[in-house]
Amino acid sequence: MTGAPARRSDDSPRAPEARALQPRERRRAPSRRRRLILIVDDAADTRELYATYFRFRGFDVVTAPDGDAGIEATVRLKPDVVVMDLAMPRRDGISAAHHLKHHPRTCKIPVVLLTGYGLRAIHEGALETGIDVFLTKPCLPEDLEQHVRTLLDRRRL
Repeated sequence: MTGAPARRSDDSPRAPEARALQPRERRRAPSRRRRLILIVDDAADTRELYATYFRFRGFDVVTAPDGDAGIEATVRLKPDVVVMDLAMPRRDGISAAHHLKHHPRTCKIPVVLLTGYGLRAIHEGALETGIDVFLTKPCLPEDLEQHVRTLLDRRRL
């Protein structure tokens, strides 16, 4: 057989040289808190759809079934973004968002308002209460995520 001579063990790189060629051990970066999204909607299917999607995309998610529960959760947990339906029992999304935007613990938390009612008057009224983004349903989770990430990027500045 012809070919390259077999390598002897002393032909191999010495241990210090071999270590220098290998990537250094990576130090664990300090764990960063995952972003918390609060989803407030009276429709359980909608809450579950968005919650499942955002969890899959690496967010922590808490849900609430109405505006009052959404306000309580926001004050207690201080989520990074609140995604809220407009039409809910007990307290609607505009009223809940207005409360959040005027509460000292929650006034800087971005609020995304989702609604099946795309009337321009509602849109203008929603933005006047301090809502950061107004979206109409049906809203694909990917589109909602894009708006949420934009709001999160703005908060970092």
